[in-house]
Amino acid sequence: MFEFLKKQWMKNKYVYIMLIPVLTYYIVFCYIPMYGVSIAFKSFMPQKGIIGSPWIGLQHFATFFDSYYFLRLIKNTLGINIFWMLVGFPAPIILALLLNEIKSATYKRITQTITYLPHFVSIVVIAGIILQFTSRNGLINEIIAMLGFERIAFMIKPEWFWTVFVTSGVWQNVGWDSIIYLAALSGLSVEMYEAAKIDGANRFRQIIHITLPGISPTIIILLILNLGNLMNVGFEKIILLYNPSIYETADVISSFVYRKGILEANYSYSAAIGLFNSAVNFALLVVSNSISRKASETSLW
Repeated sequence: MFEFLKKQWMKNKYVYIMLIPVLTYYIVFCYIPMYGVSIAFKSFMPQKGIIGSPWIGLQHFATFFDSYYFLRLIKNTLGINIFWMLVGFPAPIILALLLNEIKSATYKRITQTITYLPHFVSIVVIAGIILQFTSRNGLINEIIAMLGFERIAFMIKPEWFWTVFVTSGVWQNVGWDSIIYLAALSGLSVEMYEAAKIDGANRFRQIIHITLPGISPTIIILLILNLGNLMNVGFEKIILLYNPSIYETADVISSFVYRKGILEANYSYSAAIGLFNSAVNFALLVVSNSISRKASETSLW
């Protein structure tokens, strides 16, 4: 065994050396802090520390499951993410397919640049733009009024929050998310397209029978990763956009954890909610990966 490890080290030592910073990062910032998860099972008191705080078992989890907010948080978190999966997940695939059909390199680069730009804008600026555009005197309402319809108070009416949140997210990330699909498209065989042309296949049939099957492994892997994050919604954008009048549809698990943990200093309770959220995401990732492996022979492991 020692000789095998020594041989592997001598053969790939530069690769292992390059791996050290990555492993160090994950050990220091991801694995060592996992010790703090134990406060989810304790009544954490900062003056006593993690070890000295009294053990209370699953009390925080039971409190969360019995709380008034539990069903609302689950509904909003899943609802926003499912809405995103239906709208936001296919959007970069469609954009990549459209960009792949552009023959002019200059026009293609300009289009890519325009679609990439929102990704690099600060989330605070993005939230400010959204609030300005959706205000009663904002651009969107001006267009609605010009068309003869009544203005809509988007950020006051709960029923509009999911639509505003998801569509703005698509606008912000569609260009950046399409990069990986464009990379997959660049690896497809040109000969397959030429053979399809000889057989009389038009561009649409080429996309259906060559392009989409060719990038399907990439699509499946990213779909699995997205399903593994089905219980995650970035709290930064939520907190910047929501207000008490739309808590009914805007309050999600991550924003609730922020309020309980940071604003109310209820560290143990928020840690328990975060641990529950992570456990559900892990289960979803394992299940979706298993289904994908059996159905398509493509999986993460």
